[in-house]
Amino acid sequence: MFVGLLTAPLRDWNFARIVEWASKNGFKGLEVAVSPSSKQISIDHVLKGGAGEVRRELADKDVEITSLAFYSIKILESSEDQKFLKKVIEAASTLDVEVVCTLVGGPKEGKDKHQTIMEDFPQVFGPIVDYAKDNDVKIAFENWFATNLQGLDHFETLLKALPSDVLGFNFDPSHLFWQQIDYIEAVHRFGDKIFHTHAKDTEVLPFKLRELGVLGRGWWRYRIPGWGGINWPAYITALKEVGYDYVLSIEHEDPFFGAEEGFLKGKDYLQKLL
Repeated sequence: MFVGLLTAPLRDWNFARIVEWASKNGFKGLEVAVSPSSKQISIDHVLKGGAGEVRRELADKDVEITSLAFYSIKILESSEDQKFLKKVIEAASTLDVEVVCTLVGGPKEGKDKHQTIMEDFPQVFGPIVDYAKDNDVKIAFENWFATNLQGLDHFETLLKALPSDVLGFNFDPSHLFWQQIDYIEAVHRFGDKIFHTHAKDTEVLPFKLRELGVLGRGWWRYRIPGWGGINWPAYITALKEVGYDYVLSIEHEDPFFGAEEGFLKGKDYLQKLL
């Protein structure tokens, strides 16, 4: 297991600068955020013969791309996003990147999350999953609570709706923690489907929770690992117990640290545990 980072907070940096900085500071993996307008890695450029340039930037840096990440909550309704996701999968295959991270989308109007997963998700993602399998790439859905993948019951529904050995999760304990869902039990239940994991913490503010209640807002906030309430030694132990041996990708959404400082503090904390 090793420490990496999601490149989204470094959106103004080009790929070469990110690789150089990550290598210099001991990061081993990059979850590269991509979109049709991405400045870090152009998917179209990779597919038109530019993969060699990406490989040259990584050469001798002891850093790998752990995932190409396309996070669109509109994926179930946007044919353009669906087409782009297939291009991301092809680009990942071209670059020998084994995982593409994405979202499962939001609930359709008039349907709850279970209904959307059972009825709409297979129609949209069936062909995409087949395409990923043909390209020897795994699809990892982040369990962001705003999408259809909120609780562990949604995890189960998704796996039943579209069974596939290339479909799994980019597991993020931060979204489960504040909902009071047991993220350690979740690792043991879905361990063979955890293809990637975010390292993001969550801090609960009890004095605000007592005033606002669980339906209010502002009583929890995202932090870098070690600055919140997640039990990282237990989490890492659980991952090891289920055989996970890949990246801890720091997703930095901590309002109290700049991009570089937050990544470095998070890495130092996690590295001591590893």
